[in-house]
Amino acid sequence: MTFKELYGNKWVRFGFWAVLYTLWVIWIRNGWWLFGLIVIFDLFITKKVKWAFWKKKYKEGEKRNVLLDWLDALIFAVIVVTFINIFFFQAFKIPSSSMESSLMTGDYLFVSKVAYGPKMPQTPVSMPFIHNVFPGTLKKSYSTILQFDHKRLTGFRNVKRDDYVVFSFPHGDTVLTKAPVEDYYTHVRMNGRDYTVKTLGPLISRPVDKKDHYVKRCVAIAGDTLEIRDGLVIVNGIPQEAYSGIQNSWRVETNGTAINPVYLRDIGINSSEVWYDSSLPGYPQLPLTKAMVTKVESLGNVVSVTPNIDIYPPDYPDSYKMLFPFVEKGWTKDNYGPIWIPAKGATVKLNAENIEFYRRIIDVYEGSDFEEKEGKYFIDGEEVESYTFKQDYYFMMGDNRHNSLDSRYWGFVPEDHIVGRPAVIWFSKDVNKSFPKNIRWKRIFKFI
Repeated sequence: MTFKELYGNKWVRFGFWAVLYTLWVIWIRNGWWLFGLIVIFDLFITKKVKWAFWKKKYKEGEKRNVLLDWLDALIFAVIVVTFINIFFFQAFKIPSSSMESSLMTGDYLFVSKVAYGPKMPQTPVSMPFIHNVFPGTLKKSYSTILQFDHKRLTGFRNVKRDDYVVFSFPHGDTVLTKAPVEDYYTHVRMNGRDYTVKTLGPLISRPVDKKDHYVKRCVAIAGDTLEIRDGLVIVNGIPQEAYSGIQNSWRVETNGTAINPVYLRDIGINSSEVWYDSSLPGYPQLPLTKAMVTKVESLGNVVSVTPNIDIYPPDYPDSYKMLFPFVEKGWTKDNYGPIWIPAKGATVKLNAENIEFYRRIIDVYEGSDFEEKEGKYFIDGEEVESYTFKQDYYFMMGDNRHNSLDSRYWGFVPEDHIVGRPAVIWFSKDVNKSFPKNIRWKRIFKFI
């Protein structure tokens, strides 16, 4: 008996799909969904209900309705792709240069949800294939009429140190209508809430799963202690591995002539970040990897190449109001920390020295009502001296270290904000070139 003949048996088909469905119910850990077996039984065995009510049964020789056939194909595609997006893979585009030269502006990724375990939808009433707003507008593509608590399914592994990670922007719960890609909380710290809302408002609020998505490298995981010394990331006393894509800002002085822009582009420098200052003469801030530094130093018109290290007191705009935890500590983006990354189940004693690290965690990410009165701390109305964390946290940084708004500027990333891990670049184009030269053929279907 062939497989086709075997699968033609209705009981075999029912058994096959019933087993798959039961495994899925076990995975999502919700026994109520077992009632779906009734639907499967009816689909293959009893056939009492016309579940695909839009489909038409044709008599022999009857002309097919093209519109109904297209509707059937469309509904099937929406269901299948939505299921894949929720539980397995989701498409993502690199919108900025914060990860150059590792992940480049114009890269289109498939993000693996199963790597760390997919999250069950918290805001399920939403337009398919549209994350949070309709294209070209700020109109919400979802409704908060139905909301669920965070629930993550079992994945292949946990987030590891130095992973590329896609996550929901922690400060993305409040969005400025007139500046939707900018950080509302930074504007409030720098300019005050009233002025910010008046000039850039009104405000839009978003649930966790409808915040904008970012991608960065996870440089420290829960329980780690991180420090940055002269631009070098050090975790638990060990310097970070020198990954080839990590780049910093360098001061490049020339003999008065500019470097050929075609050469800079060919060695991998994003032309939008290149600025030649004839008064130097040279490039005050040229983003370079270690390999690029060697190539630039070898050029005949280059006089010197020196790293730009932000020491204290910092250059504008990295005042203490810009750098997490937004209090005066003598830190800069290149000399930062040490800072401990909160871990689930760990308990800390709250005091004036550390409260700014944990205030948003307690009040926002973990949903408690936090107040500070006369040097005392109150959670849900009760005075406390310590706090036990309910979830793990992570510290994210862009590989383009001097052109990345990351955890140095907005703090920890909660576990429930983790979306997935980039798996493959399925398409890539250079936004600074025209077709067909803008296609980066070597990056297409590149595994990460």
